[in-house]
Amino acid sequence: MNLLSDPTKRRWLAWGALASVFLFVNVHRLSTAVISEQLTADFDITASQLGTLHASFFVIYAFIQIPTGVLADRYGPRYVGSVGALVLSLGAVGFTASGGYAGAALSRAVIGLGSGVIFVSILRFCANWYRVDEFATMAGLTSGIAGIGAILATTPLAVAVGRFGWRATVFALAAGGIVSGVAVFAFARQSPAAAGLTPIENVPEQASVTLAETGGYLRELLADPDQWLLSLTFFSGMGTILTVVGLWGVPYLVSVYGLDVTTASYFTLLGSVGILVGGPGVGWVSDRVGRRLLPMVVGFGVFTLALAVIPLLGSPPLPVVAAVYFLVGSGMGVSVLTLPVIKERYPAEASGVATGTINGAGFFGATVLPTLMGLAVDRYRTGDAVAGTVTYTEFGYRVAFAITTVAALLAFASTLSLYLRRRRRGAGEK
Repeated sequence: MNLLSDPTKRRWLAWGALASVFLFVNVHRLSTAVISEQLTADFDITASQLGTLHASFFVIYAFIQIPTGVLADRYGPRYVGSVGALVLSLGAVGFTASGGYAGAALSRAVIGLGSGVIFVSILRFCANWYRVDEFATMAGLTSGIAGIGAILATTPLAVAVGRFGWRATVFALAAGGIVSGVAVFAFARQSPAAAGLTPIENVPEQASVTLAETGGYLRELLADPDQWLLSLTFFSGMGTILTVVGLWGVPYLVSVYGLDVTTASYFTLLGSVGILVGGPGVGWVSDRVGRRLLPMVVGFGVFTLALAVIPLLGSPPLPVVAAVYFLVGSGMGVSVLTLPVIKERYPAEASGVATGTINGAGFFGATVLPTLMGLAVDRYRTGDAVAGTVTYTEFGYRVAFAITTVAALLAFASTLSLYLRRRRRGAGEK
């Protein structure tokens, strides 16, 4: 069998096409950290407005997660993924052409609209092409692609922006997204049967779900206390990671330590490496040991303690900041474990809407937390300007990072509560 006719090989080709789109998604959503100074200068905006501009991507991203789950369950990743790639790329073109803050925020929201369908489409694809005991590994591997995108959104992006400017760089990302979307349309299919291939052993064919059935699953999800605990966990964990690594990690180092943007991006690069290592690593371990919740409890405990260092110390030694950023990025692995937990509670044909519900909560977190941190930083601004840029105080950043620490503590408490609920019910701990 060749690459296209062997289903166990074809799935990697299709997953790779979808993952390439997800790579661009992650560069876009984390890019504001290294272009924050250019955006602030070009659009003449404050820190809280910068936080809102960053969050405009995540507002629409979060709102479309449940509809995306419905579409992924019904129509599959070929159409949903390829259209998403086209829309996010058109949004990126609009972002490069923006002449003011309103246009930039709207264009970034369009990028979020297209980007919002990709991750759930990949998860739905994995549910149809991989065994149950491979799913957490694949979810973690997909989050590892987020890590690669996050790495590209740090020092490599800073270098490209320094050489070509932010507008030309973002336009190049748009072109790459269109190429990846074409690859998704060419290779991705709903299932092996839809591709005209033989079934994969221990991967049952999934029937398409009707709208009435989807409505029933949504009602069940809304009444499920475990779903709400998992959503709060993902809201806090993913929201914190995308806020620290994707936006405020760089301005904090520039303001408090006097680093230039490229040097500061080395530290968020470590956070991105944490995403790359933590996602696949935690998923692989979870699949091998057959447990989900205990690794999440331990992981979020470490995550919370790491984040607390900055608000407690204000300006800890730079090697300590580097370690904090790496551990924050590694929290991606335990955050993503919420997705196999919810998937395993519902029938396979509802995997899209179930994972979409949780995924949407994470990106509401990425909408709320950047703006809250921006408001905290603005509240304690100095009123002085250096090279035309407003300067901010260390105390303001301590307050801002305290907000993310509280969010991380909520994730830990929610995961611990879920773990204890499962043990009390005698349902077994997974």
